[in-house]
Amino acid sequence: MKGNTASMTVSDVITAHFAALTRAERRLAETLLDNYPVSGLGSITTVAENAGVSTPTVARMVQKLGFRGFPDFQARLHQELEATISNPIAKHDRWAASAPGTHILNRFADAVMGNMRLTLSQIEPAEFDAAAALVSDCRRHVYLVGGRITRTMADYLFTHLQVIRTGVTHIAANPSSWPHYVLDMKRGDVLILFDIRRYEQEMETLASFARKRGVEIVLFTDQWGSPVAKSASKVFRAQIEVPSAWDSSVLLLFLVEALIEAVQSSNWDETRDRMKTLEGLFDSTRIFRKPV
Repeated sequence: MKGNTASMTVSDVITAHFAALTRAERRLAETLLDNYPVSGLGSITTVAENAGVSTPTVARMVQKLGFRGFPDFQARLHQELEATISNPIAKHDRWAASAPGTHILNRFADAVMGNMRLTLSQIEPAEFDAAAALVSDCRRHVYLVGGRITRTMADYLFTHLQVIRTGVTHIAANPSSWPHYVLDMKRGDVLILFDIRRYEQEMETLASFARKRGVEIVLFTDQWGSPVAKSASKVFRAQIEVPSAWDSSVLLLFLVEALIEAVQSSNWDETRDRMKTLEGLFDSTRIFRKPV
């Protein structure tokens, strides 16, 4: 595949080329994206039949996307699928097999700085500003939820948003209680959702329910993209791979803190008043130590 798209997912490549595709190729692209990546894992004949196009159309389109042919296209899909379902042991073994002799601090720093550059190159500032505007709008109730690992990101953002504005809810960890939260969601509300590999099925279900109620979904995910993306109006992908058995949350936290600042700045008068009131409550309850 061409080098300038080597860091992109197949779905990103399809989306980037969509405007240049023929009518038949667009039908094929839509079919592939509808149940991505599974829809592209069959034989070339099966993929063509499912999309209602000819096999030559499939062959032409994958080459137009920059792949050497259908086998190359499928190999990339398989690589992505393997990456999204990797467990910590498999990730550790993959990194350990090619680890250089430098100290882990240097290796980790190199990986994080590379992740930062790549993440920022794939985020449109206008899209980020639009997400911040949604979260800043106090007419909209904001709900937050994270998965097994990303729950800490949701909690961190919730703690700050709760100071900045009213109408913020952190959805409980137990999925059996989620329908109760959906019950209160109204059209125009915002659901901020964190979901990285190995994507959690309950997240997709919650997003689907929220979307049907007209809720705007802001998704923070990894470079491959959670299945929730198809329900989200704003999607931000952070690079998460580092030399570790675990995925990195550094870039997710970076995006979260940038969002906090953007929302805080747009509502600064209200935020300042709420901060003053909160500091008074802290003083009254003596939560924090003060110099004598």
